[in-house]
Amino acid sequence: MSKIRLHGSSSGYTEIAPVAASGNNTLTLPNDGTIISQDSNGAIGVTSITVGTGVTIGDGRVTCSTLHGSAANCTQIPAANIVGVCTAGFERTGGFGGITMCDQWRITSSLSASNSYLTANWERTDNPSSDILLSGGGMTESSGVFTFPSTGIYLILATTRGNRSSNVSYAGIQIEPTTNNSSYTNMADGFDSVSNNNYYFHASAQLIFDVSDTSTHKMKIKVAADGDTNFSGDSTVQMTGATFIRLGDT
Repeated sequence: MSKIRLHGSSSGYTEIAPVAASGNNTLTLPNDGTIISQDSNGAIGVTSITVGTGVTIGDGRVTCSTLHGSAANCTQIPAANIVGVCTAGFERTGGFGGITMCDQWRITSSLSASNSYLTANWERTDNPSSDILLSGGGMTESSGVFTFPSTGIYLILATTRGNRSSNVSYAGIQIEPTTNNSSYTNMADGFDSVSNNNYYFHASAQLIFDVSDTSTHKMKIKVAADGDTNFSGDSTVQMTGATFIRLGDT
C-alpha cells in the first residue's frame, strides 16, 4: 500500500496512509497548523487557512482586521457574514445595514387650521446639524412637496403638537405620498383627543414608502382637526414636522 510523504523539514518527513474505504482520514500539515480532511464521501474540507497577517479563510468566512482599496472593487456580502472592520474607502451599502440618509424637517411658526397641507415655513432641523446624515443627499421641499434624493425604501415619521381653548375630539397629522407626481393620498395618520385642562394634544404617524422613481414618488404632510386648531411650530424645538430615514435599496 502506497503512502503520502510530507516533508516538514530537511531532517525528515511525515507518512500518511491512504484514505480508508469508510470513515475519515485527517492530514495535518506540520508547519502552519492547517487541517485538511476527507470524509467518507470523498469531500475535502479545510478547517482554516491563514493567507496573510490578520487574514484567515475558514468556516465559510473570510476574517480580516482591515480592508484597503476602492469601494468599487468591493462585492457586497450579507452584513451577518462580515467579521472585522472595513476602512479606507469601503462602506456597507444596500439592505437594511446601509443607512445613507437621515434628514429632519419642521415648520418654524404655528398655524390655525382644520384641514390643511403644510405648505410654508419649512426648514431643515439645524440644532445640532451634525446629527443629520446626508451622505446620500437630503430631502428637498417646495411649497410643502417633499422630493426624495434617491430611490430606496424610506421610513417617514411625522409628528405634531398643538392646543385649543376648548375640547378637541380629534386633531392630528397625515402622511400623504404620491406615486404619479399628481394625486396625493393619505397612507398613514395619527390623531389625539383632549378634554382636560389646557387642551394640549400630540399626535404622530409613520410610514414605510418604496420610492422607485424620484420624479413621481413624492409626499406632503397634512394636519387635520374637528375645527380650527392651533398646530405648533418653532425654529429651535421640534414640534410639527417629519423625519426621513433611507433604510436601503428599493
